[in-house]
Amino acid sequence: MSRGQWSRRRFVGALAGAAAAVTVAACDDQGTPTGDSPSPEAPAPTSGSRRESPSPSGPRPLHLGTYTSAEGGGKGIGLATYDPATGRITGTGTISAVADPSYLAVHPDGRTLYAVDERDDGAVTAVRLSDRKILGSRSTGGAAPCHLSVHPGGRWLLSANYGSGSVAVHPIDASGALGERSDLVTHSAPPPGPGQQGPHAHQFLTSPDGGHVLAVDLGTDTVYTYGLDERTGTLTETARASTRPGAGPRHLAFHPGGRYAYLANEVDNTVAVCAFDPDSGRVRIGAPQSTGTGPGTNYPAQLLVTANGAFAYLANRGDNSLTRYAIEGDGARLSLLDTVPVGGDFPRHIAFSPDGGLLFAANQKSGTVTVFHVDEGSGELRPAGEPFVSPVAVCALPL
Repeated sequence: MSRGQWSRRRFVGALAGAAAAVTVAACDDQGTPTGDSPSPEAPAPTSGSRRESPSPSGPRPLHLGTYTSAEGGGKGIGLATYDPATGRITGTGTISAVADPSYLAVHPDGRTLYAVDERDDGAVTAVRLSDRKILGSRSTGGAAPCHLSVHPGGRWLLSANYGSGSVAVHPIDASGALGERSDLVTHSAPPPGPGQQGPHAHQFLTSPDGGHVLAVDLGTDTVYTYGLDERTGTLTETARASTRPGAGPRHLAFHPGGRYAYLANEVDNTVAVCAFDPDSGRVRIGAPQSTGTGPGTNYPAQLLVTANGAFAYLANRGDNSLTRYAIEGDGARLSLLDTVPVGGDFPRHIAFSPDGGLLFAANQKSGTVTVFHVDEGSGELRPAGEPFVSPVAVCALPL
């Protein structure tokens, strides 16, 4: 598929100019920073916002995604640390030789980082975190992979090809390296929604019970449920759920109870509560709800849910804000509380620190990462210091 058919999603917020430039340490040919002390060893990651005891102390690793092919873009995967108490970010270098690493994920054992290579000839790359050695790349079999996740068992990598509307599975070996693709499924039905030229897979994730994998497709206005054969890495479709035509679903986030999830719809600027049946994997998408951003163009990007299931947050790229929702009825209802300025331009990706005390926002147009303290009781967000400059910041992964 040609670049022009998927460039709106990628470059609608592309940053031009040297304002996004950032000074980083020099790297050797393997992408390992030189002259820097090693980053702290990555802990096993957690999903959502989680309070751990005791709280982490000392600098923690932060990995940053970018578009290397965009004007003013980065040189690879950005390396930084953050202070878990203050949220202050310090740049430490770059892992080079990874093209367009626009989305990042870490293995459940915390030892391997995975990046999409969001190009026409899409790929996924594995990086060993202990020495930042690139363990190799594998083709996703599609164009412009924009999301990936690791199955909870740690043996399979799931990726979504936006440009070609397909989802791929790769085996992960004991070292964290990737094997040849075990399956590829293209979303050929239903037909594309209003204004879409084809399917656009935007997310591929595992349900909290681990029994199903779900693909969110913006182009077909559909959430697909698959069974994953954990012996062979092959997919079997088991259910489909459709949004209203033209909603453009982009991102799904589960409530920790596992029976509800929340869907961000990019095109019609709404969110929806979804009921999920862990036995069948079926999703029922509820009525569209407001993002709190008014009638203007907004392009909501991503939802996060706190680990205690009390609050959800939505990144609004057009409004440059974060919407805060209270979660009620054991996950069955979202109640809009407020929106707060994100402190940057075009927040593409948001993520919690592992203890849930901080929220990071990667702001694509301003080329910055902003950080907020998260109040566990009220869910209120409080800015944590000055924005960190990072070229065409489209993903921030704190460990």
